[in-house]
Amino acid sequence: MIERVVIVGASLAGGTAAASLREEGYEGSILLIGAEVHHPYERPPLSKSYLRGETSFVDALVRPESFYATNDIQLLLNVKATSLDPGARTVTVEGEGPIPFDRLLIATGARNRRLPVPGLDLEGVLGLRTLDDCERIRAEIEPGRVAVVVGMGFIGCEVTASLRQRGVEVTAVHGSAVPLQRILGYRLGHVLEGIHRDNGVKIIPGDRVAAFEGSERVERVVTSGGKVLECDFAVVGMGVEPLTELVVGSGIEVDDGVVVDEFCRTNADGVYAAGDVANHFHPVFAQRLRTEHWFNAKRQGRAAALSMVGKSGPYDEVPWFWSDQYEHNFQYAGFHREWDELVVRGSLEERNFLAFYMKDGRVQATATLSRGPQCRRSVSLIRAHAVVERSRLEDETLDIRTLV
Repeated sequence: MIERVVIVGASLAGGTAAASLREEGYEGSILLIGAEVHHPYERPPLSKSYLRGETSFVDALVRPESFYATNDIQLLLNVKATSLDPGARTVTVEGEGPIPFDRLLIATGARNRRLPVPGLDLEGVLGLRTLDDCERIRAEIEPGRVAVVVGMGFIGCEVTASLRQRGVEVTAVHGSAVPLQRILGYRLGHVLEGIHRDNGVKIIPGDRVAAFEGSERVERVVTSGGKVLECDFAVVGMGVEPLTELVVGSGIEVDDGVVVDEFCRTNADGVYAAGDVANHFHPVFAQRLRTEHWFNAKRQGRAAALSMVGKSGPYDEVPWFWSDQYEHNFQYAGFHREWDELVVRGSLEERNFLAFYMKDGRVQATATLSRGPQCRRSVSLIRAHAVVERSRLEDETLDIRTLV
């Protein structure tokens, strides 16, 4: 009897897993189920090059559309998987009924958090997660139009930059003192704030949206601080939450995502998870991480596929991601929640630096602006948990890789 792998989530993680199974010689049946009508695609261009109209959707595809038929990967798109029975090894899909599997990968990703704010459902109040979301924002873009961006996380910052590059006037509202303060701290957040202000963005820090107002579509945004911001449209980016409804009542453990071990395995035999939805145990950091970035989705999707066919070691990739804003490239590697020292090589003022987030003398994470290669080189330093003197970290003459 031919084995069947079912992948729920035609995402970057899911599409990569399906392709990796074939590349590794898996000859069984593969079914890829997706809630969107589109073939698996990568999301980073949606806030950058594709949003600005510089690249095509074809450029964002995980694999060419023809790849799936050529490699005998069945696609079931524009449908929703509603429930999972690990004991019976079936997943139920709207309009299809129970579908049997031998092994199942959950790659359902995440969805945007919704603000409990009046007027959120007005026409012209937009979010960005899917290709269709991006198309709606693109339809609003014209030079001279006015937008309010709510939230200055990475997506909010990237959308703001793309809108400005297309000639849209932007006011950004966010709850912290500087953009990305929770992740990067005040000093690096202040650098990013300066970049946006230099590009004409009006920033309202330390404030929140109280209401979106308008007759049929949004006409203004009212903040808790009493500001009234007239606008043609608004883009809300307040983070995401993992899509775990599929496993409700199944006995599969959920804690800020689907809980998996270092081999992408859930607590149910034959059921795996990868990508934005997976809260996995990370061997390098000896704790659980749920990582919402392109690099993780791609690498963990492949790791889950290898695990399914018995070829995988522990998934221990050090998180890494990048963000393009205007002409600047920002990169981050590692993982940190708190730090006791920030060591900077280069200059924050000149917007050219490599910053080290330190805890007890050890490098937990690094962030770079205009020094992308150095960020990638720092991964070995993070992985080693080495204690490094501040003066050596600051010394521009020393290659990062020699500090391990």
